[in-house]
Amino acid sequence: MTASMDRRQFIQTSGLLLGGVAAAFPSGRIVAAEPGGRIKKAVGWGMIAEPKLSVEDRFRVAKDVGFEGVEVSRNSSKKAETEPKDLARASEKVGIPIHGVSNGSNPDLKEAIDDAAIYGSDTVLHVVRTDPETSFMENYKRSQELIRSAIPHAEKKRVKILVENVWATFLIEPLTMARYIDEIGSPWVKSYFDVGNVMRWGWPQHWIEVLGKRIEKIHIKEYSLKIGMKEGMSKGFSLPIGQGDINWKRVREELKKIGFQSWATAEVRGGDRKALAEISAEMDRVLYS
Repeated sequence: MTASMDRRQFIQTSGLLLGGVAAAFPSGRIVAAEPGGRIKKAVGWGMIAEPKLSVEDRFRVAKDVGFEGVEVSRNSSKKAETEPKDLARASEKVGIPIHGVSNGSNPDLKEAIDDAAIYGSDTVLHVVRTDPETSFMENYKRSQELIRSAIPHAEKKRVKILVENVWATFLIEPLTMARYIDEIGSPWVKSYFDVGNVMRWGWPQHWIEVLGKRIEKIHIKEYSLKIGMKEGMSKGFSLPIGQGDINWKRVREELKKIGFQSWATAEVRGGDRKALAEISAEMDRVLYS
């Protein structure tokens, strides 16, 4: 058995322990848990602001304060000059999986998929941005073709490509996002739904209703429309999770309707152990209450 397969087996086992009775493909890639499981809680690797600690100890901090997994951004890992194989080794030793890779809008999807395979992750997050220098439909079709070109590699590595909704002035309402994904027409391309980002143009519960089973994973952050309108749109993200204008009860209801039991990853300003423990507790309140 290869080292990559060992890590995938580790993630499968973690999913069984954390999510109740989980279903997995023979390769060990995590899929949605069976009834009786629950949403799994994760933190972004770049949020663990303990620079004096070793890589292993940073993973231990995340695990100690209640996170069940970590998501790695390719940009943050490169800045830290930590090789994927070293992160993977530390993750496995500590016993907390790297469930996904965030690739931003970088066009090198195949390289991101290869990184995910090293970690034993089952997804790569991809952002589709607008291009004001060309037409809307040209950008729409060209960006779909980029994703399609990576699908054979994604299937080979058993890593899904997840399109995220961000403030990129593109795919800013749920029907368009659903259409965009459906037109690609592959089970290896789904949605990475950011609960807070949609507050600029709509309501997360409505997005969940429309996207439904297309949603593979979610990002968790808060947003205050009042602060955003008064102090600037980016300032709307300044409140702790659960203290803004997101109706978390309705979010939970809609997630329950689609049977969502995959990963929810915090995407907020991180900090030391104390700050991360507070974020973990905030997630507990909005996700499991």
